[in-house]
Order: sequence, then C-alpha cells, then structure tokens
Amino acid sequence: MKLRLAWFAVLLTFTSLAIGQDRPTVSAQPNTVYVSADGKFEADPDTAVVQFNISAQKNKSREAYERASQAVEQVREILRSNGIDPKTAQVGPLSIQPIFEYSNSSKPKITAYRVNTDVTLKLKDFTKVAPIAQQFSDMDVTGNQSITYTLEEIDVAKTKAVEDAYRRARLSADAVAKAGGRTLGDLSYASVDTFENVQGPRPMLMNAMRKAEAVPAPTEEFTPQEITVTAHVNAVFNLK
Repeated sequence: MKLRLAWFAVLLTFTSLAIGQDRPTVSAQPNTVYVSADGKFEADPDTAVVQFNISAQKNKSREAYERASQAVEQVREILRSNGIDPKTAQVGPLSIQPIFEYSNSSKPKITAYRVNTDVTLKLKDFTKVAPIAQQFSDMDVTGNQSITYTLEEIDVAKTKAVEDAYRRARLSADAVAKAGGRTLGDLSYASVDTFENVQGPRPMLMNAMRKAEAVPAPTEEFTPQEITVTAHVNAVFNLK
C-alpha cells in the first residue's frame, strides 16, 4: 500500500507539472500525497481611474505651451470645485511637437506646434466620477478619455483567494487518503501563486458625452464589475 500511495503522489506531481511548467517541482515522499488546486475571490473595486490627454495646437510654440498650461490650470480648478485636492491627479510633462507640412520641395515646413501631456486621476468616491469626467470632456483640448475600475487594497482579496485554493486542495487530498484507506495528516509543504484580474470593465470613452450632456453615462447607477483574484496552491500532506 505504501508503494502504491507513493507512486500515486508521483503521478499527481507530473500531471500538475505538465499543465503548468512554471510551477515548482515537488519530490513526492512515501506516505505523502501531493495535490494542487485553484481558488478565487471576487471583490468590489475600490478605485476609479480617469485618464485623458491634453493636446493644444497653435502656430507658435509659446502659444501652444501657454494654452496647454491654461488647460492644466483648468483641471486644477475642476478638481477644487468638486472638493478634490489637485495633488490627487498626476500630470505628465508638457512635450512640444512640431507639425510639418510636406510639399514637392525638399525641405518640410513647420506650420504649427502641438503641446501634449497626460492626466491620471484616481477617485475613491464613485459618485464624483461622472460629473468630473463630464467637465474634463467639455474642455476643448482634451481627448482619449477613459474610465476604468481597479482594486488597490488587494491584499485581503489575495488572502481570501489563497484560503479558497487551500480548502479545495485539502478536500482533494482528503478524498485521495480515504480512497487509499488512510487518514490525512498535517501539511508538509505548500507553494502559492496569486493572479489579479484588475482591469475592471472596458474603458468608457467620454468624447461622445460632449454632445450628449443630458444623457446619463452608460454605467450610471450600476455597480462596477467585480475584480477577480485567483490563487493556485500546490500542497503536500502527510498520510497516517
């Protein structure tokens, strides 16, 4: 019986490795059983991420830079008017890009200058997402706006996912032990991997809101999609 159980543990080991080559190699010992299991935990997102870019184009580089700077200041005022500290937003550096006109002549001609920067805002209060996104969208130099949801406080969700995976692994090991006429003993070895699906819903483009101010946002009054955290546990249990 001991030999059969040891061989079965080896078989389980190589079966798991064939499925996931990046998993750790575990040497099965006599009177042990090696199992692996997946678990998951679904949690509500705790952060909304609003992203957009500012792009100001003028005939002169100084004018383009000044217009982009004014837009950044306008972003600050929008945040303050909604009771949000401007430090909450992240603004990238202002980059200047010349706009060329190509003709039959050998030398291209600079016709304008464009100044670009990116803005990222994280909000914990989801009720402020729609009005703030609308105000950003109303600015004439903003574009590529999107809203996604994520889970920043993810440690608790990881723990819950690991607990679920371990529970499943122990149930499988217990079934194997009973099938062999043995009793499941203490945990001898375990390895854990966690995976996070924190993309949330697909980005909601806000440009269309410019001409639809009276129309509610598609996600208004709905709960954002849950974030799924998964875990994989490899475990070795002693057999009594």
